[in-house]
Amino acid sequence: MERVVDLDEAAAAIAERAARWPAAGLRAGQLTWRDEAAPWPQQLETDRALVRDPDSLGVLVSGPAGAELSVVLFRGGWADVDFVAGLEDAGTLPASGIGSAAAYGTRLDQWVRLVFGDPAR
Repeated sequence: MERVVDLDEAAAAIAERAARWPAAGLRAGQLTWRDEAAPWPQQLETDRALVRDPDSLGVLVSGPAGAELSVVLFRGGWADVDFVAGLEDAGTLPASGIGSAAAYGTRLDQWVRLVFGDPAR
């Protein structure tokens, strides 16, 4: 897979935001890493030191009333983004064309606002 996004830099973007989220009632779960070099089926790891060649980085953001946002970023520049904001409000958000960790941080901010509202309020 082409290396478009540095996943370690993306993890730093998550950590920066996760430090602010509790004030808005949001919580980031443990980061999950997948190692492209690991034998199939690849296991998700929560310890970055166990991953030699990361090809994906995942985070689950939880909020009030059971709302959740799940984002798995792939180093190729796309993400799998799923959310549950209520019993009848769930789905997938568009997530392609992510060209850098900074762009990922911007998109993550947008997804958080879409699912949980503006955390700065």
